[in-house]
Amino acid sequence: MKKWKYIGILLAVFMVSATMTACNTENSSVPDVEEETTETEPETTEETIAQQSENDDEIFQELRIAGQGMFSSGGTVTTAVSGDYDPTQSWQDSTRAGNTAHIDHANVLYQIPAEDNGNPIVYLHGYRQSRMCWMTTPDGREGFSTLFMRNGHSAFLVDQPRRGEAGAASEISSDTDLDMWYGEIDEDDEDYEKPETATKYQPGDQAWYTYYRIGENLNKTNKNSQFPDSEEALNQFLRQATSNTGNYDKVVVAKALAEVITDVKNMTGQKSIFMAHAQGCSIAWDLSTENISAIVAIEPITVPKSNSAQYQKLLEANIPIVIYFGDYITTGDTELASTTYWQEILANAEAFAEQYTADGGDCTVVELPEQNINGNSHFMFQEENNQEIADLIETWLGKHGLN
Repeated sequence: MKKWKYIGILLAVFMVSATMTACNTENSSVPDVEEETTETEPETTEETIAQQSENDDEIFQELRIAGQGMFSSGGTVTTAVSGDYDPTQSWQDSTRAGNTAHIDHANVLYQIPAEDNGNPIVYLHGYRQSRMCWMTTPDGREGFSTLFMRNGHSAFLVDQPRRGEAGAASEISSDTDLDMWYGEIDEDDEDYEKPETATKYQPGDQAWYTYYRIGENLNKTNKNSQFPDSEEALNQFLRQATSNTGNYDKVVVAKALAEVITDVKNMTGQKSIFMAHAQGCSIAWDLSTENISAIVAIEPITVPKSNSAQYQKLLEANIPIVIYFGDYITTGDTELASTTYWQEILANAEAFAEQYTADGGDCTVVELPEQNINGNSHFMFQEENNQEIADLIETWLGKHGLN
């Protein structure tokens, strides 16, 4: 693609030069300008093209993809609406008599690198996100899925049920406390009842920005922040957010993701490395261990309790687990609710890892500042040093024979 782009530019330069030469031949009143232009402009333009090529190579490098596609996993089919379907009326029958709907599935985009190492990664986003978060960064650099494909890991990028491209749900979201939609609220009305469905969009840019530990307020990042420092990057990041189309149901999501990892095993013949972020990590603990080789959890909001079935299942299967946390937690401003929240989350993860290891399992909690990697927020995989963090994860995978 680049080669043709530059050939096209060179041809355009040649045509412009030829036109200028013809014009200058007709206009003999400016011989000095004519001579200087014809001698210097092609050279200057070629230098510009070479520089542009060098800049593009710094941003994008060739990656050979052997195969890619999309599929849906899991889900259910609704019971048919009472009555007989009338094909003569079709969509014009507003009763939808006799109709069914395919809902609550996961949607998967997959890419297989030409140099596949046999250790696929299934990526699951967190709350308010879709698979897009793994595929790019706010400033347009390569996302985690591309970085790991360069190491030979095929990518299976999931949109969970009722989110993104898996939006088909049996009912509209009424998660007024959790989702980005909320109902009309009149607390002064004694007869007020919570609406059955959410009706309004809930603003929250500033609240989420602080919660994610990017900074205290928009356009004011924390000291030494790795978050891309530009208004356009922030704009792109905030526009990644997407709401649920239906109520968040952990059981529904876990069931669909179990189908995803089964489909990946059938497709590749290999178990999956399950990489998840935040809320998505909660699903990791619920999955069958049969088709999972390892779990990479990035700032999980929950971890299994040591007396739970989740815990015992992971331990008995000897699933290796690594958990990553960014900066501004132990050193965060304790006047911020988000700081104390994340301190509790971190403490829970450390207690889990200690117990899991003591019971014979393999779990490591990595606090990036302890590795002299500073300035990362809740979205470490999208920040300026995401390559460094990917390398850190890849090293862990290598120690477990997964690269």
